[in-house]
Amino acid sequence: MFDDFNDFYNPDIKRANLSEMLDKIRVVEADLRDANAVNRAFAEIKPDTVVHLAARVGVRPSIEAPELYINCNVNGTFHVLDAAKNHGVERFIFASSSSVYGVNEKVPFAESELISRTISPYAATKLAGEQLCSNYSYLYGIKMVCLRFFTVYGPRQRPDLAISKFTRLIDEGKPIDRYGDGLTSRDYTYVDDIIQGIMGAIRYDEKEFEIFNLGGTETVTLNELIEAVEAAIGKKAKINAMPMQPGDVPRTNADITKAREMLGYEPATALHNGVAKYVEWYRKMQEATGV
Repeated sequence: MFDDFNDFYNPDIKRANLSEMLDKIRVVEADLRDANAVNRAFAEIKPDTVVHLAARVGVRPSIEAPELYINCNVNGTFHVLDAAKNHGVERFIFASSSSVYGVNEKVPFAESELISRTISPYAATKLAGEQLCSNYSYLYGIKMVCLRFFTVYGPRQRPDLAISKFTRLIDEGKPIDRYGDGLTSRDYTYVDDIIQGIMGAIRYDEKEFEIFNLGGTETVTLNELIEAVEAAIGKKAKINAMPMQPGDVPRTNADITKAREMLGYEPATALHNGVAKYVEWYRKMQEATGV
């Protein structure tokens, strides 16, 4: 595992999430923007497969700091790809995002759609990453799979994401910010289902380069999400109505036909079940930490 443990959110949370796995994995603490550090890690570990999940995340922060996102997500991905080429990596899995589809009027979103316009620097960096993967697959024969994740959630998720924030604030009796009228919709995907898709991508051995959507079992509105968190917590939310945020897309909806047929991907966790599992984990962490 390669991570710089940056301060996008508290690094202590990241280290705590890894604590139970440290006897099973090797952790290299370094920055993807440092090409020498990336090459050293590849030379020492000699991987045959790379799963590239590292990125600066979040649509709204990318609007505030676009240069940082380009440096981390585009230049960093280039460094990982170049190291993979230099050290004989056979298979490369790249975590892309549903945000690449932008304001897409045709739903569900299919991988065959021509993407002509993204609406945030974060989305642009993910689309650029896909193109770099395509280049390296074509030029150097590395098997590449790009996975467009649709709003991943579950235990250990980032504290800035909606389900995390809503759970904490509703539980504490504090108001939550609801952007827009609550009718924006997302295809939420539980983390176990994403892992199933990643494992399918690692096994995939047909084409040299391919792109797949990994979405959930349903598309739900923001209002429905809030209701699911309320049900799991057992408390009603206090709503603070806010205007829509720049860069937010009105909806995401994954066509997962291709992933089903070619990866054996079959998401199994409906939102209300996934949110309940997240809240159960949240309760355990509260008991363990006293926070």
